[in-house]
Amino acid sequence: MEDGLAYADVFTLQREHISAELLVNLLLERIAVLDSPAPGSHKALRSVLAVSQSAGDEARAQDEARARDEARSPEDKAPTGPLHGVPVLVKDNIEVAGLPSTAGANCLAGRVPSADAPLVKRVREAGAIILGTTNLSEWANIRSVHSTSGWSAVGGLTGNPWALDRSAGGSSSGSGAALAAGFAPLAIGTETDGSITCPASLNGVAGIKPTVGSLPMQGVVPVSFSQDSAGPMARTVDEVALFLEVLMAKPGVLDRARESPASLRIAVARTFRTGHPATDELFDETLGKLAATGATLHDVAPPAPTSAETDDEDIVLLCELFDGLATYLPTRGPGGPQNLPEVIEYEKQNAATELAHFGHDLFERAVALGGCDTDAYRTARARNLSWALGTCLEPAVAKADVLVGPTYGPAWKSDLVLGGHPKSSSGITVAASIAGWPIATAPMGLVEGLPVGFGVVGRPGSEALLLAVCRAIEQPARPTWSQPCRG
Repeated sequence: MEDGLAYADVFTLQREHISAELLVNLLLERIAVLDSPAPGSHKALRSVLAVSQSAGDEARAQDEARARDEARSPEDKAPTGPLHGVPVLVKDNIEVAGLPSTAGANCLAGRVPSADAPLVKRVREAGAIILGTTNLSEWANIRSVHSTSGWSAVGGLTGNPWALDRSAGGSSSGSGAALAAGFAPLAIGTETDGSITCPASLNGVAGIKPTVGSLPMQGVVPVSFSQDSAGPMARTVDEVALFLEVLMAKPGVLDRARESPASLRIAVARTFRTGHPATDELFDETLGKLAATGATLHDVAPPAPTSAETDDEDIVLLCELFDGLATYLPTRGPGGPQNLPEVIEYEKQNAATELAHFGHDLFERAVALGGCDTDAYRTARARNLSWALGTCLEPAVAKADVLVGPTYGPAWKSDLVLGGHPKSSSGITVAASIAGWPIATAPMGLVEGLPVGFGVVGRPGSEALLLAVCRAIEQPARPTWSQPCRG
C-alpha cells in the first residue's frame, strides 16, 4: 500500500489530479487489511461498518470523464465540483442509498435506504465518492447510561488508532478513528452533545458541529431536533472548512477560515477545564499561539454544567427521541420496529446481541416520559435554555467573538464491563449543544502520546470564525502504525 498517498489531503489530491480509481482501491485495500477483524483476532480497528460496492466503478467513471474533459478546449471544459474524486466516509446513522444506515442497531439492518439523505446528495453533487459508512456508538449513545462509547451491536467496538485499547470517543467513533487511520480524507459525523467534538479530540483530527438547523437533517436517525446536527471531520482545519462549504451549500467558508484571527476578541473559559493536569497545561500554553496572532484574549468564568443542567438536558433529549423515532422509523419501511417501545421489545427478544454489554435504561425512561407534549418536557427545555443562554453563553461572549477551552483529556481505556464514558471532559460542549450554537475542535498536540483537542464555541452562524481560531493553533499529527495491536 502507498501509505503516503492514503494520507494525502484533499488539496494535494486536487492539485496533482491523482486517479480517483487508484485512490479508492488503495483505501479499500487499507481498510480490508487494517480495519476488518480476522476471525478470532483483536488486531482490528472496526471503524468502517460497511464499504460501498460501487465506489470503484464511480471512481473509474470520474477518471474517464476527466480524461475526456482534458481533451476539450478550455471554454468547453465541464465544471468540476470542489470535492471531485475525493473519497468520503459517512456515519452509519445517515442514510446512504444501498448502505446499511443502521445507527449500529440490528433492528434497522436489512431496511436499507433506497435514496441518499439530502446532505449526502450534496456531497455527491460536489463530486465526492462515498467510500462507505462508519461505526458509531449504538443509537448515537442515547440508549444507556452504562454504554461504552464506540460500541454497536452491528459494528462491534471501535478502537483508537493511537492505542487500540483506548476509546475512540463517541458517538462518531468510526468517523474519527477512520480519519486518523488514513482510511479516507473526509468523513461526516453527527453531534447532539459532544459526538463530533469528542472523537475528533481523542483521535487527533479536526471537526465542527455547525449551528443547529444549518444543515438538512432529513434521512438522519434522530435523537433531538433541538440539538442534532451533522458536521464535517478531517485531518486538517482547511479540509473541514472546504467540506463545510459543501455540506452547508455556503461558499466562502474556507477563505474566511484562512483569515488571521488577529482582530478577534477571544474569551478564555477558565471554568471549563478537563481536570487532566497535562491537558489543561497544554491548553494554557496553546493560548500563546493565539496571542501571537494579535488576537485579544481575556478570561471569563461561565458556570460549568451541574447535575441540574444535565438532568434537564436528559429529559429534553429523551422526550425528543421518543417523538423523533415514532416519526422516523416508519420511513424505513416495514419489517422492523416502528417506534421506541417496539425497539425495546426487539432488543429484549435479541438480548444476546443487543444487550450483551449494557441495557436500554434510557430508552425505557424515554417511554415513561412520553414525548414533547408534556409539562416535564416544556419545563426542562425552558430551564435548560435559560441556563445555557442567559446564565452561561451570552455573558461569556458579551465582549468577545468566540469562547475557547480544552475539550477532552487523552483517550481513556475502553471498558465493556463498567462502561466507557468521558473520564476527563471540560464540559465545553454542554451549553453550546443546548443552545444550538456551533462548536469546533482541532488537535493542539499530544499528551502522554495521545492527542487532545482545543475547543471553540461561537454564536450561531460563526462557523468560519471558529475554524480560523482552530487553524491558528492546530497541530495535525497521525499515529505511526501499519498493523495495530492491542496494548
